Amino acid sequence: MLDTPSFELLKQARDRYTQREIANFLGKDAKTIRRWEKGDIACPALVETALREMLRTKAVGNSRKQESFRFIDLFAGIGGIRMGFEAHGGECVFTSEWNDFSKKTYVENFGDRHPYVGDIVPFPAEDIPDHDVLLAGFPCQPFSIAGVSKKNSLGRPHGFECSTQGTLFFDVARIIALKRPKAFLLENVKNLVSHDKGNTFRVILETLREELGYDVHFRVIDGQHFTPQHRERIIIVGFQEKTGFSWDDLKLPSEGPRLGSILHRTDGSEPFLPWDGNRFFDPDRRVVQPKFTLTENLWKYLQAYADKHRAAGNGFGFGMAYADSVTRTLSARYHKDGSEILVSQGARKRPRRLTPRECARLMGFPDTFKIPVSDTQAYRQFGNSVVMPVMQEVARIMLPHIESLVGKARDGISFSLPLFA
Repeated sequence: MLDTPSFELLKQARDRYTQREIANFLGKDAKTIRRWEKGDIACPALVETALREMLRTKAVGNSRKQESFRFIDLFAGIGGIRMGFEAHGGECVFTSEWNDFSKKTYVENFGDRHPYVGDIVPFPAEDIPDHDVLLAGFPCQPFSIAGVSKKNSLGRPHGFECSTQGTLFFDVARIIALKRPKAFLLENVKNLVSHDKGNTFRVILETLREELGYDVHFRVIDGQHFTPQHRERIIIVGFQEKTGFSWDDLKLPSEGPRLGSILHRTDGSEPFLPWDGNRFFDPDRRVVQPKFTLTENLWKYLQAYADKHRAAGNGFGFGMAYADSVTRTLSARYHKDGSEILVSQGARKRPRRLTPRECARLMGFPDTFKIPVSDTQAYRQFGNSVVMPVMQEVARIMLPHIESLVGKARDGISFSLPLFA
């Protein structure tokens, strides 16, 4: 009875994890794991896929040994940037995210063993733990430059303390100014470059380069290299001194996966995820739950809306996606009607939305990532998140330079001061 694939996988898992860790991963009680292990009851075959996933990936939230660098996670969302840097040995020592629903998802997946604050604006920078890397997916906001010249003539402070005051980038800048991390990564929408006629991006670069004294590099990267989604985001990285960092070191697959790779599989090979249960997919009937299929009224409305704009020569309308598609960009409004990504279910059937689990996959999150919030909140969270493999690849090419700067600091080699000091 004990010589089964699931029992053998359980034994392998027990070589690396405690009964409690396995129980938490599977959504079971530790007593159940103990009974499986002792042979009191059979380890069910349905957990085989989950155990394989646990052995194949580092369970999110597990402690890592010999972390090579420490980082903080600002405007953290549900932790997509964090996951990319943890994959290369980083240790998160501080998190800030104001949205309570996002915090629920974040804590469910990463735990809360280090300081976690909601609003970063009133939080004193001196109370943030020392760190080597600052990560931030800060919102895009315009800067007001009115009054700068007057303040300059009066001998009052200007620069980023004036031009970015009242924006959330200001809080990124004040933390960098005080804590002086070895490196940072900032993520934003592609349109940051042209926002406010280019003024926003100009002020950001001036602040990071001229006032804070960092060597700054930026690039727009499309997530479709790693997931079947066209999603362009600008990545800004900076280092405390000149390094050999180059975007040319990025390894971007010339052709990424297609939508079929992330859809629930109806051929019987869909993995059973205990933390999802039957919420998104019915494993017995091998079908996506019917609640994700558009209602007849909504489908008629979307078709009429598209026809109206097509007649007017506009390009507005729903986006139909197929197994061989690369989708449009998933947005935080996806929960409203799903119109930017509608999955075809055949010519005579109404299309459906992606399920939240499929949205997680579309953003590059592993199936071990748990979704403890409502479907509506999950759609918002994944629509606001990052393509995690992009973050992982950028972290990979940053890592040698981070480790070099960390090593210099340990050896007592000082860095140049920021220009405003």
